Amino acid sequence: MTVSLMLLHLAGAVTLLLFAVRMVRTGVERSHGAGLRRAIGRARTGAVKSAAIGVGAAVVLQSSTAVAILGAGFAASGLLPLAVGLALMLGADLGSALVVRILSFDISWLMPIALVIGGGLFLKGRSREQRQSGRILIGIALVLLSLRLMGEATAPLREGSFFSLIVDYLSGDLLTAFLLGALFTWAVHSSVGAILLFVTLAAQQVLPAELGIVLTLGANFGGGLIALGLTRGGTLEARRIVVGNMLFRATGSFGALGLLVLFDPPLSLLGATAAEQIVNAHVLFNAALVLLGLPLCVQMSRAVERILADPRGRDEDAAENRISALKREAIDVPNLAIAGATRELIGMGETLQRMLSPVMELYESGSPTRIAQTRALDDELDTVQAEIKLYLAEVARKRLDPADSQRCFELTGHAISLEHVGDIIVKDLLSLAEKKRDRRLRFTPDGWRELTDLHQRVLANLHLTLNLLVSGDRETARQIVEEKDRFRQLERDSSARHLARLREGSIDAIETSEIHLETIRHYKQINSLIATIAHPVLRESGELLESRLATTAAE
Repeated sequence: MTVSLMLLHLAGAVTLLLFAVRMVRTGVERSHGAGLRRAIGRARTGAVKSAAIGVGAAVVLQSSTAVAILGAGFAASGLLPLAVGLALMLGADLGSALVVRILSFDISWLMPIALVIGGGLFLKGRSREQRQSGRILIGIALVLLSLRLMGEATAPLREGSFFSLIVDYLSGDLLTAFLLGALFTWAVHSSVGAILLFVTLAAQQVLPAELGIVLTLGANFGGGLIALGLTRGGTLEARRIVVGNMLFRATGSFGALGLLVLFDPPLSLLGATAAEQIVNAHVLFNAALVLLGLPLCVQMSRAVERILADPRGRDEDAAENRISALKREAIDVPNLAIAGATRELIGMGETLQRMLSPVMELYESGSPTRIAQTRALDDELDTVQAEIKLYLAEVARKRLDPADSQRCFELTGHAISLEHVGDIIVKDLLSLAEKKRDRRLRFTPDGWRELTDLHQRVLANLHLTLNLLVSGDRETARQIVEEKDRFRQLERDSSARHLARLREGSIDAIETSEIHLETIRHYKQINSLIATIAHPVLRESGELLESRLATTAAE
């Protein structure tokens, strides 16, 4: 096999691996995305608990970067304190290392089983969960297949002199090897994929253990660069979590590189083969980073807040400095006018996130200042809603084709729905928070857990809805409406459990009964209003019947 053909085979195998990992992640996000977001959203207290949630989420998603993006989203919404978010990310890095450990075992026998079962579920599954479970199994099978293909593609390297020269050079220049590992990981946007390639090369006896470990340390550093690039346009709070994790990774990886060079530890303690040594070193590095980093999360959060300082007066000046996307000169160009209105609608959704995110915290603290700040956001919401309605009304007076006219009508309805959500938050939920504070009431532990779970579900659905406004993705729309059905059942279950606590004579349940039941009702109203934004997408594809979702064939 010529060198060019071998490299082509290797590139194809690596591409298949990256595709397969993404396929697994997509299946998990579509079938269990809401649950994962709720789990990450609950990581609000306790560094150890947050790290454990990060480990689990990264193992399920097969990506610490995906956890970083989710965590950054919660931080941007004010749900995830910076120190807790850093603990979450340390756990996610360890979870990603455990994925490499699992995939490095010889489980190729699982490939045909996963293909047969996964293919059957994906093609014949009746429910969305069954089809996405099939997608996950097919992705796992393709991961195993890609690893076999990488092994076959790299086997000739043992006899090639050119690759031996590269290995010899990098073995004598470990800093370059480290940077090369980081660059390659950033280029393929997957630390799992990069490290599995290094392990495969070591298994073919073409990559020595020491060089493989250095490349793996570089991959750990490069994995932080991926999330840093993906969130560079995000909010300050979102970027802080990623920057803090990047500082942890950089300090740890460069420190481990220095220890490896200075002390030349006996690598035989890590395993009998070079491949085992690389994998075990990767897991050991991330485990050590968790143990050493968790006690320092608070200090690191303070350092990051100093590095990425909040501009003074940002909140106060936000409304004055807001630049509207409703351009007068675009009214005669329907596509541009509708796009501008959609941008403003997304801005309304982001304001709602800022209003809704602290609600349970305000139930707990009753802070008059925070309640007043949240109420003030409703004025901004009302203003933007009125501007959107008037703007679209003027656009609709032009000669529009039926599709554009219908879109104007839909966007106007969406703006009214979002403004109504703001009213429920301000007039109902915040009033209940003040009532709870003034009467010095407290929920039962079970009641509080149920309310916070409903709160997280509503926030997750609002986040999905904002994504839908951008993408128009039919699968996302379907997930939003399916979540509405689940939410209805959760609301019934929570009310029934609350009534059971009343029958048991729980004093806290009796005193907070009105607030508890009213909060559930308002969350249900908010969730229903959010779900209406998904209806036009499903109605257009024929998946929304008059009263319920239609059952579609497997895709």
